[in-house]
Amino acid sequence: MSSHDTPSVVGISDLVKGVLKMAPQAHQMIKHAPGLIRRPPDAKRTIGSIFQNHASSHPDRPFVRFGGKTTTYGEANRTVNRYAAVLTDKGVQTGDVVAILAKNSATDLLIMLATVKLGAIAGMLNYNQRGSVLEHSMNLLGARVLIHDPDCAEAFESIPDSALPDHVLTFADLDEEATGKPETDPEVTATLPASTEAFYIFTSGTTGMPKASVMSHNRWLASLSGIGGLAVRLRASDTMYVPLPLYHNNALSVSLSSVLAAGACIAIGKQFSASKFWDDVILNRATAFCYIGELCRYLLAQPEKPTDRTHSVRLVVGNGMRPDIWDEFRDRFGIDRIVEFYGASELNLVFVNAFSASRTAGFCPLPYAIVDYDEDGKPKRNDKGRLTKVGRGGTGLLLSGINDRVPIDGYTDPAETEKKIVRDAFKEGDAWFNSGDLVRDQGFSHIAFVDRLGDTFRWKGENVATTEVEAGLDGSPMVAQSVVFGVEVPGTDGKAGMAAITIREGESFDGAQLAKHLYDALPSYAMPLFVRIVGALEATSTFKNRKVELREEGYSKPGDDPLYVLAGRDKGYVEFYESYPDDVAAAKAPKG
Repeated sequence: MSSHDTPSVVGISDLVKGVLKMAPQAHQMIKHAPGLIRRPPDAKRTIGSIFQNHASSHPDRPFVRFGGKTTTYGEANRTVNRYAAVLTDKGVQTGDVVAILAKNSATDLLIMLATVKLGAIAGMLNYNQRGSVLEHSMNLLGARVLIHDPDCAEAFESIPDSALPDHVLTFADLDEEATGKPETDPEVTATLPASTEAFYIFTSGTTGMPKASVMSHNRWLASLSGIGGLAVRLRASDTMYVPLPLYHNNALSVSLSSVLAAGACIAIGKQFSASKFWDDVILNRATAFCYIGELCRYLLAQPEKPTDRTHSVRLVVGNGMRPDIWDEFRDRFGIDRIVEFYGASELNLVFVNAFSASRTAGFCPLPYAIVDYDEDGKPKRNDKGRLTKVGRGGTGLLLSGINDRVPIDGYTDPAETEKKIVRDAFKEGDAWFNSGDLVRDQGFSHIAFVDRLGDTFRWKGENVATTEVEAGLDGSPMVAQSVVFGVEVPGTDGKAGMAAITIREGESFDGAQLAKHLYDALPSYAMPLFVRIVGALEATSTFKNRKVELREEGYSKPGDDPLYVLAGRDKGYVEFYESYPDDVAAAKAPKG
């Protein structure tokens, strides 16, 4: 096995080396260990209380940095409290939802903190959504207030009036109304139990329109203890740079919890730019950053330059770091520790690489099972009606155990949550949550992520539901029928979208027009990169078999069928050319 291969198992030597590396920070880990083992849901401990305690203890310490400008804990807390007073005037109470439609900024973060300090729920909207998809998300939230960033005007203007709440504020409105408001901590913050819901993160789930997964304060505290306290282990003098949108769980649940676990600083990037990434890291004096796998590939694809090593980053935390780039990324950029983890917005557990082993998503002390699955991606029952676990080194479907100590927050819709629960798996009455992901059992409670099952594929760090893309395609006047699936593109993470379509009678294919329609209908990451025009698609019970066949053929074996590729908003879909997959991998072609 080469040094770049995925290790089938984790050896005892890996763990010993990891323990030795952890030793200097043992006191910090001991402090956070109880929070992973026991988190009473009625404990008066929340994101807001932890944040304001830091503001009281060290008000002059840097809390948030944006564009090189620093705001201290004390300054941030006073602004948060004024924002909270405005929300209270709008009738926001515990359990209400405040919808936030914003691109990355310090203001975006402070609005979220103001919301959760009131015991309300921050609905973190995906600003890539448009039209009916964003309307659906707004209806799911049932928000009392919507606050939107002027940089998200296009998304906001696509929301019909019927989906808007009574109170709609811009950032400027909020700042104007906050002038002169009380700067004292809201009294309710100290009374809130950890079981209070904190924010909703939108996920594509496995099928259909986006779902809002629930993140309670208690579950966020598990991230603070397990990822932040035991694995990331920031120092108070550290700065965690966040290039991902704040509606992403890696930003709020992982990065913010790691920062508040140490009373450190969070630096927010307005948006990710591979060419300017290290410049922004240096400007914001970051010593750590969060990632998704594709981000790391984009950085490696950049020409080497002095800033690759003139930064102060010593550790990174995220998910999706592929084994084939692990060592290269660490060595080129001088990263001391890669804290890879595995988790999902709706899951009740997380694996984290606390022992600094190479090419692993880490370990988890909570109950889970890796089981055999059938051709449809569902847990496979044996002749006794039970599931079968794979052995060490084997690959299978990951299930997380559900019990009183490790409950499932799930989605806002209980029916959608129930669809993901596997009951009577190993014994009568047990319950497990189906992650929908294939993982490899590496031993010592460690796993490596392998792939995603079902109708959802992952691209650019987002789960893409094929049914959503198919609905967008079928809404085009030229498309009679469509089927969508994910295909691998060498040199990229996840799977790119590919569609097979039939053309309506009397219509002809217009690549520019189809692209324009889809850009209006879909988030950019959900745009299919490949479109194959076929003569017919079965609409019978054998349709799924045809879909499997099309997926296996991908873009390399279209036969005589015309094949088109996405060349951007202006050119739309153009005829496939041989170097297109290489262009996608090198970020020279649209990635959606």
